[in-house]
Amino acid sequence: MPVSDATTRFDVLVVGAGSAGCVLAARLSEDPGLRVALVEAGGPATDPDILIPQKWPFLAGRSYDWCYRTTPQHGTADRVHEWPRGRLIGGSSCLHAMAHVRGSIEDFESWGALTGSARWRYAGLLPAFRRLERFSGGESEQHGVSGPLDVRLPEAEISPLVRSYWAAGRQIGIPWLGDHNGGRLCGLAPNSLTLRAGRRLSAAAAYLDPVRARPGLTVLTQTLAHRLAVSRERICGIEAEVGGEPRLISARMTILCAGALGTPLLLMRSGIGPATQLEQARVSCRADHPEVGENLHDHLLTAGNVYRARRPVPDSQLQHSESLTYLHSEDPSRTTGTPDIVLGCVTLPVVSERFERPAAGSAFTILSGVTHPTSRGRLSLTGPGIGDPPSIDPAYLSTAHDRTLARQALEWARSVGGQTALSEWRAEELYPGPDCRSPGDLDAFIARAVITHHHPVGTCRMGSDARSVVTPELALRGFQDCYIVDASVIPSIPSGPVHAAVLAIAETFAADLAPSRLS
Repeated sequence: MPVSDATTRFDVLVVGAGSAGCVLAARLSEDPGLRVALVEAGGPATDPDILIPQKWPFLAGRSYDWCYRTTPQHGTADRVHEWPRGRLIGGSSCLHAMAHVRGSIEDFESWGALTGSARWRYAGLLPAFRRLERFSGGESEQHGVSGPLDVRLPEAEISPLVRSYWAAGRQIGIPWLGDHNGGRLCGLAPNSLTLRAGRRLSAAAAYLDPVRARPGLTVLTQTLAHRLAVSRERICGIEAEVGGEPRLISARMTILCAGALGTPLLLMRSGIGPATQLEQARVSCRADHPEVGENLHDHLLTAGNVYRARRPVPDSQLQHSESLTYLHSEDPSRTTGTPDIVLGCVTLPVVSERFERPAAGSAFTILSGVTHPTSRGRLSLTGPGIGDPPSIDPAYLSTAHDRTLARQALEWARSVGGQTALSEWRAEELYPGPDCRSPGDLDAFIARAVITHHHPVGTCRMGSDARSVVTPELALRGFQDCYIVDASVIPSIPSGPVHAAVLAIAETFAADLAPSRLS
């Protein structure tokens, strides 16, 4: 359908109603003179389980999950990993574990260096981090209290098991921090959680639901974006499918917010990507963009260091994973700088599909992982259509750095788990088991035990160099009026869960970059 025949035209078209899309739809529609459309392949979040924090581990595979799968991973004993991604209003913020962790200051210093822009350094992003949150601990230089997103630092609800885990961490020298988002990251703290009145608060509930009645905002659900509408060097909107019928939705500005998988797939189906791979997928190349789909990386967690409990583990009043601990593998007492490993205390037994899972209440887990993996994979098309499953290869544990640190992280988890402070809970170690001690045995266990931390990033990285997919202003290189605002632009993964960073990226774009391009 030629662009001139379009019957649906907007000033701003936001493609994907996940976390970033909800932020942009809400913020940009504050201008009553703008016609803003938010397009989502799925529908509203109607499953009542989504609201129950303790249900999050059991939401994957339902009708609102894209149900992605990786290719067999050589580094993880040739396993195929499930990658749940939300296909509904709110996106993966309706599926994830609700932990709100910004990352370390140094994480964002590297973004600033790669882009040459102070906007993406921690100091540049701090106004956005403060603007987005309603922090339970009160206002400060680090925290805001007027934002749409409740960020709750739990106190009374913390499991007694987790309190013993903290005491065990202190026994090996890990300092008490108290808040992962207060300017430092290394140390023991409860997880700040995006909860309201004891229920999950998705990005849709926080940002979108309160403004749905705005006359300038249109939300289009069950709308599949097949490819971008392109006129020479200008992106004019999307060619979509609604109820099985083709539809062209055009706009002055198109913002892609389909995530680290959805956005590069949309670009590649539109002929924007590595020329050779597009040809193999039977897609005509419009622009040879070699790095579209490259730089794919993710956090892994070793699941895990599991202990049979001496007495019943009480049900979590929060979301099972109540505390992450960031530390330096060479010196757990160090409080400055960016950590290289993470531990996490979970009140449930957590294992991969390769191990038998003990009954809930009978065991607990100390997860472990690498905060800054160096393994890099890629995302590719297997065919030209939206129904052709993508090839997702994160190249897990493909570097010696990642394998060595994964082993050290597991050893620190076992060190915490063996402390006397946990003796009232610990009966015996179930996994890896007391006989698993040698580096070879540990590596073999890790390969079978690791699971995704659900943090894919990097496939349309931002940068100041000509090969980067987007500019430091998040504009798609080589095209006009198209921007990418989601986890795909993250050049290197922050230390913790990426959701807080994605929200801050979207807040920053809405406040600092979009207005000048829409005037």
